[in-house]
Amino acid sequence: QVQLVESGGGLVQAGGFLRLSCAASGSIFSFNAMGWYRQAPGKQRELVATITNLGITNYADSVKGRFTISRDNAKKAVYLQMNSLKDEDKAVYYCNAEGVLYSGTYNDYWGQGTQVTVSS
Repeated sequence: QVQLVESGGGLVQAGGFLRLSCAASGSIFSFNAMGWYRQAPGKQRELVATITNLGITNYADSVKGRFTISRDNAKKAVYLQMNSLKDEDKAVYYCNAEGVLYSGTYNDYWGQGTQVTVSS
């Protein structure tokens, strides 16, 4: 059973920073694209940032220049460095990854979410 476990959320003042981590447990060969999504109260889940297995990144316009996504393929982990946090960044952040099983099949995985709260 493959699971993605997030950590690093919490309460931070506006202008501060947080680093989210997401690590995979279980038997899996590798991950293709990995990413972070977020969902604020009353809003739909939205993409924050993605990174391919070759390190190509993509960001939502609202976080460009403030957030940085990275990954460690050996550790099967993905990270999100969030700087200059704003009130509008407050949300539950979810890790997502497309996993490649040893059988050669693909599965889409989601973490349980980690809360980020920004105080002004």
